[in-house]
Amino acid sequence: MSNLALWSRPAFDTDRWLRDFFGPATPADWSKPVAGGFTPAAEVVKDGDDALVRVELPGVDVEKDVNVEVEGGRLVIHGEHRDEHAEERDGRTLREIRYGSFRRSFQLPAHVTGEAITASYDAGVLTVRVAGAYAGSQAKRIEITK
Repeated sequence: MSNLALWSRPAFDTDRWLRDFFGPATPADWSKPVAGGFTPAAEVVKDGDDALVRVELPGVDVEKDVNVEVEGGRLVIHGEHRDEHAEERDGRTLREIRYGSFRRSFQLPAHVTGEAITASYDAGVLTVRVAGAYAGSQAKRIEITK
């Protein structure tokens, strides 16, 4: 005689189903607030020996809500985006408020200091100039001897 089971129905495991569907979070994590925010588009371009970091921040009050810092060898741009819109319809006011924080960071060459960095804002684009970021970065061919 053998103990061969032709078919066995597994017990329905609700916790496992929820973990598979929603991810590895535990039920205790479900009540925690979801990290809100947005990630602004950014590009890094070479301008001679300088690097230009452009970050799209339309509608952001850069003087009040944006910080540009050098932190641990990285250029860090972080802040908060607030968007408030009010519209009146049929004698009622509809007000929408959206907000969220953002953070972008870029590795800096070891020789760059905070004094080499300037920032400006125009037409919704934050431009950060990293002076001398590409200085001395030309490839040099090394001769191979036999």
